[in-house]
Amino acid sequence: MTFSQLTGISGGILAVIGSGGKTSLLRTLSEQLPGTVILTTTTHIFPFEHCPLITSEDPSFIRQALGQHRVITAASTAEGGKLTAPAIPCIQLKELAQWVLVEADGSKRLPIKAHAPHEPVIPSGCDEIICVVGASGFGKRIADVVHRPEIFCRICGASPEDLLTPEMTGTLLKTEKLASKVFLNQVESGKEWQNAAILAEILQYDNISLTAGSLHHNTCRLLNSR
Repeated sequence: MTFSQLTGISGGILAVIGSGGKTSLLRTLSEQLPGTVILTTTTHIFPFEHCPLITSEDPSFIRQALGQHRVITAASTAEGGKLTAPAIPCIQLKELAQWVLVEADGSKRLPIKAHAPHEPVIPSGCDEIICVVGASGFGKRIADVVHRPEIFCRICGASPEDLLTPEMTGTLLKTEKLASKVFLNQVESGKEWQNAAILAEILQYDNISLTAGSLHHNTCRLLNSR
């Protein structure tokens, strides 16, 4: 399957949350999905190099840009070279492009994330949510690979010194249940595929589909279904 098939929708607002490859997945989707695409955020992102950035508050500027470029980024500038949410809400951006792809979470570049009550920041009118998890965290100390480890440990009954397992990750995803679709990124070796199979079986009983693969190698495979 292609990464674009992960969406399961023919257009609209798609929010990507979690850790371990959100930005890379957004870029890949923007390249694979048909039609016009607006990349944006409800939190923070760095600029995408493959498309122009539009910071105007006037929708006509975005409409004009999409007439010249199939993919654009719509955002406001922030400190440290980052971008933040645009002045135009996602629900209005949806009227201007076939796809609005939203980075709706922050993770401090760690492979796994547990969410605080105010997270993720899902835009109004969202049509689909995909949660990204990084397989590189398995077998490593929770304290080293999990964003918000205190929340993770409380949910999973673990210690920050414990090694992260797919079983713990499954418990987190089932308890939070923020998305009905999970993409396990960074799956390249035989051991990582074994961990992916374990996670897929755990999630299937809670009606959460799991696709696993590697954005780096442009591979993905559906391991269970809702």
